Parts: sequence; C-alpha cells; structure tokens
Amino acid sequence: MKKLLLIFLFLPIIGSSQTPVQNHGTLSVSGNRIIDQYGDTVSFAGGSLFWSNTGWGGEYFYNPQVVYSLHSNWSASIVRASMGVENNGGYLSDTTNKQRIISVVTAAINAGMYVIVDWHSHYAENYQQEAIIFFQEIATLFGGHPNIIYEIYNEPLQISWDNVIKPYAESVIAAIRAIDFDNLIVVGTPNWSQNVHDASNNPITGYLNIAYALHFYAGTHGQALRNNALTALNNGIALMVTEWGTVNSDGNGPVDSVSVEEWMTFLCNNNISHCNWAINDKNEGASALIPGSSTTGNWGLNDLTVSGILVKNILLSWGNNCNNSITALSETSNNKTTLRVINLLGQETVHVALDPSNFLGVLRLSWRFLPSFRRVSGVWEGLGRA
Repeated sequence: MKKLLLIFLFLPIIGSSQTPVQNHGTLSVSGNRIIDQYGDTVSFAGGSLFWSNTGWGGEYFYNPQVVYSLHSNWSASIVRASMGVENNGGYLSDTTNKQRIISVVTAAINAGMYVIVDWHSHYAENYQQEAIIFFQEIATLFGGHPNIIYEIYNEPLQISWDNVIKPYAESVIAAIRAIDFDNLIVVGTPNWSQNVHDASNNPITGYLNIAYALHFYAGTHGQALRNNALTALNNGIALMVTEWGTVNSDGNGPVDSVSVEEWMTFLCNNNISHCNWAINDKNEGASALIPGSSTTGNWGLNDLTVSGILVKNILLSWGNNCNNSITALSETSNNKTTLRVINLLGQETVHVALDPSNFLGVLRLSWRFLPSFRRVSGVWEGLGRA
C-alpha cells in the first residue's frame, strides 16, 4: 500500500467573525509602527472614495451601501472619505460635502471598519482656520470611536515641510487633540506626499499617535520612492499609504501589475496600511468601476475595471496573506491531494496535484520562489513511498 504524507511548515491561519475594529480596537503609533490595542503591529487594506465635490461624479458613492459593500464583498478593513476643499463644488463653496463625509464615517463605524477623514486639498495651508473648524466638528462627533483616523492634508505640493506644512499641521493637530486625545492623525508630506523622508528629518513632537502620508502610483513610482519610505522608517516615523493607484500618477495608463506586486510586498513587509484610489466610475485607469456602475455597491465582475479586479483581489487576500500568514489550501478529492498558494494580489502562484498511486519520492516547494510571502519558516514536503 502506498502512502502520501504532507508536511506543512507555516503558521496557521486563524479566522474571525469579528469586525476589524472589534479585533484591534484603538490604534496608536509605537516608533515607526502602527499598533492595535494589544500592542500588535497591524496593516489594513481598503479603498479610497473619489473627490466628494458636488458635480464631479464621485459624490454619488458617498453612501452607507458602498461602505457596507466594500466591507462585506471586498473584505475592506478601512475606507477613506476624500472631502474636496477648495476646488469647484468642494467644501468651501458647498458644505453638503461635510454631510457626505459624515454619512461614510457613520456607516464605517456601524460596519466596524476604520475610516480616514481626508482634507483632500493641495493648498491646505491657505485654509488652516477652515480645516481647524472642520476637524473640531468631526472630533466632537466621532472622536470617542476608535474607528476614526484624521488625514489633515492630502497632498502638499512642492513646498517646505519645515516652514509651511509642519506649522500648519501642528495648529490643526492641537485643535483635534483638545477634543480627541488619542486617535491617529496622518499628516501629508511634500511633493504630493512622496517626500516622507523630509518629514522624518524634523518630525512633529509633543503629540501622540502621529503618522505620515505616503502616496504612490505603480505606473510612475518605484524603488526610488520606496527608498524615501525606508529612510523615513529608519528615522523612526510611522507611515500610512492613504492613497495609491495601479496606473500612472495622472490616473491613466495601463495597470502595472508587476509594480503593484512590488509595492504590496513592500507594504506587507513593513506593516503599512493602504487605501486604493479610487472607488469611482470615472472613465480613467485608476477607477475601480466602469462608467455607469451602481452607486450603491454590490458590484459584479462585469462592473469592475482591470484595476478594480486587481484591487478587489488584493483586499480579499490581505487579511490572511499579510496580517496572519500566507493563504495555503490543501484539498483532497478522488484520492488526489491538491496544494494551492495564493499571493498578495489574490493570484494563484502554485498549484500542485499529487496522486499517491503514481507518486514516489519527495516534492519540495521552496518559499524563496514566492517573493510576496513573509513570515514563512520552511518548505512544504510531500513524501510518498511504496
């Protein structure tokens, strides 16, 4: 009689029916890491809504159904509400934008998700008092919930960290901290939130739980930007990728899946949370949805763009592949055992069927050929003998 012995040498995956916030509670910053209520390093994955501006199209997705759909159908643990500020139809000219943000925040709290409240501006230093008033109101309404993350400046342009961004941030942070003492605050960095190393050379002090925004678009940004991020991490600041895209930085071009996987590996290895731009149906490469898709969620495969399909797969697999371990499945049918491995993009990278009646010898699958995986301590071995 022939036997087949399969030895799995990896950490077990533990499922949970609890929501992300029930699992992790209040987040805080410890050195260059974001940790949960138990002191464990965490990394969350989700989507960013498009500009909230009236008349821009993205505002129709600011509703509870979209938030619930991202959580239930995409396994998103975090969502970003991007309130346009100074542009046409933004908050400064149409305060209904604020109600859109409140709707998304309320839905995220009900779903047990983390939610980023984003002051989506390129010129926030010109509207400091308006930002203070807005974030004071958000902190008063929601500061008692561990779900809330304040992003007080989306993407500063090519301006000084020391002389412009940091003083603005310190003023807004002081206003928030007078109301909400501990929820995370994320600060934008120079050059469209790419020069995180500048902030790391002169970080904000005197306040707890401050992180810094890193933005990238896979078709444009690569190792040079990751080097900036490594410098910042090595200098001791915590990062959060509050916005990233699968395409070029102008929102168009083809999906660069190779670069996306390099970035996802980097984010996973360094425990960095991220939100993809954008949950929207604008006719551009960065959109997750094709034009005319439902504005209330529950999208089918035919509603998703190439980018949307890739991003959904990443979100579906992130909790298992990054926070816990890799996704490895063993299935037995008709006396054959099949081993499957799913990578960080939700793609099957190894699929091996073993038939005991014809198998003799040793099968070794080395993890070094699977660069997306981390925290793995060995190999699979399939042993068969007569």
